[in-house]
Amino acid sequence: MISFSRFARLCVIRRPVWSTRTGVGFTFIANTYQSTGALTMSQSINVDKEELRKRLTPLQFHVTQEKGTERPFSGCYNKLYEEGIYACLVCEQPLFSSDTKYDSSCGWPAFNDVLDQGKVKLTPDTSGVGANLLLLISQPGRIRTEVTCAQCGSHLGHVFNDGPPPTKKRFCINSASLNFIAKNSKAGDSK
Repeated sequence: MISFSRFARLCVIRRPVWSTRTGVGFTFIANTYQSTGALTMSQSINVDKEELRKRLTPLQFHVTQEKGTERPFSGCYNKLYEEGIYACLVCEQPLFSSDTKYDSSCGWPAFNDVLDQGKVKLTPDTSGVGANLLLLISQPGRIRTEVTCAQCGSHLGHVFNDGPPPTKKRFCINSASLNFIAKNSKAGDSK
């Protein structure tokens, strides 16, 4: 039988944060980071779910608001390699650059970095384990890290630690949560 303290150590994902009193510490809550590693309070916006339901397709609403996932290899940006910026579909905050996009063969657009760490929020996602504590203990790798927009809270996808150097990160993002703005297009124009 496993002790509760050992179980707690297995289940909690600790994230480094800056504390004004003690310097670097750890926290057990989801945080948003600047590129300096300092904790930031992102300006968040309120999203009217009914307005979004009218504006977005059913798939886009399901992915961004209900934490859904599009089928692999079905997204319109999976094999798009034009130069430009990928923005949040809901609030249009720029999130990823085509410079960091690569083909990971996972079926979703993959990026190895974000434009700025303060633009996304990373939180532990235990939906793959549900309430099965034995599965959580025996397979701690089943806990994924969810990526959401720091400004509006829309679900984007997940990040994994199996990407290419130098970041070794793979931001696996749903096309249904993104809007592509080509490099040569004017502001407000999008694909």
